[in-house]
Amino acid sequence: MRGLKGMPFEEAWRSAGVPDVERVLRKTLRKTDPDAADFLVLLSPAASICLEAMEEAAAERRRAAFGASVALFSPLYLSDACVNVCLYCGFRADNRFPRKTLSEDEIAAEADAIRASGIRRVLAVTGDSPRASGVGYLKRAAGLLARRFDSVAVEVQALDVGDYAELAASGVDGVTVHQEVYDEPTYRSVHAKGPKRRYRYRLEAPERACTAGMRRVTVGALLGLADWRKEIFFAGMHARYLRDRFPGVRVGVAFPRVCPHPGGWKAPCPVGERELVQAMLAVRLFLPDAVIVLSTRERAELRDRMVRSAATDLSAGSSTEVGGYAGERVGRVPQFEIVDRRRVEEIRAALIAAGMDPI
Repeated sequence: MRGLKGMPFEEAWRSAGVPDVERVLRKTLRKTDPDAADFLVLLSPAASICLEAMEEAAAERRRAAFGASVALFSPLYLSDACVNVCLYCGFRADNRFPRKTLSEDEIAAEADAIRASGIRRVLAVTGDSPRASGVGYLKRAAGLLARRFDSVAVEVQALDVGDYAELAASGVDGVTVHQEVYDEPTYRSVHAKGPKRRYRYRLEAPERACTAGMRRVTVGALLGLADWRKEIFFAGMHARYLRDRFPGVRVGVAFPRVCPHPGGWKAPCPVGERELVQAMLAVRLFLPDAVIVLSTRERAELRDRMVRSAATDLSAGSSTEVGGYAGERVGRVPQFEIVDRRRVEEIRAALIAAGMDPI
């Protein structure tokens, strides 16, 4: 992969120095959006020396675009049935465990338990199984959830425009599609079997969701699968493309890192917290009006810190297993391990104490 004007990424990052980072930060203080070359500078090793200055500039941009608001949501896992073999996922088809798909009564019970915690936004999550969680099932689930929540988003298999339009008509207003990894050879190696191997079909899914009338669309790379700087660069450029083409859509970027899961697969390119912080700050400076999502994969202290400068949306009180809120949890398999295990009210209290406004 090559950067702008034929320049290899490594050369662009190696040639960037602290004065280049300072120049880009001065540009953001003038309320001028960085261009793609500036984005490369913000992701460079030189920028890692300037994190404090980047954090201050990012905090100013976040306040200007979002004020003190922080949107809280909970994931609701509807089904762990999946036909794909994605090496990094606990739900991969070759992991042997009893699969579960919630009935309509169980969906209602899970939703009621989440709502009772104070959450008003929900992200419905499934594996990729046309038989267990096809579009018809998703539409019925969306109808149940839309009656209980102010906002319903889905993180499901990549769909056609017509399918997304049907979900929108059923009450879904947001779609999350993690590309997982933008480097195509790596994408094919970690997606061993199943329809998710179709790289371009997944890459273009967020655009199809926008075309179908979704109000919110979130993209992102699963950090740890490939070089994080390249992955964040392409995720940021992907988000900017969607923002520019669909100005009425609220575009977001999520920052999941590979977490331990049943199966024990190890990330080939682990990403530390310092690198994650730099990635989030760079995206905030590059895309000042973008939603930035940070999940309970991360430590409470890091999440509390990053809402001041970058993150706008936090998952809260999360369960990553099917039936994890109201159902019988014995023997259930989570998609990944949660790190921030605080209850919703604890997260809300911490945000208020920090001067933020959780909604």
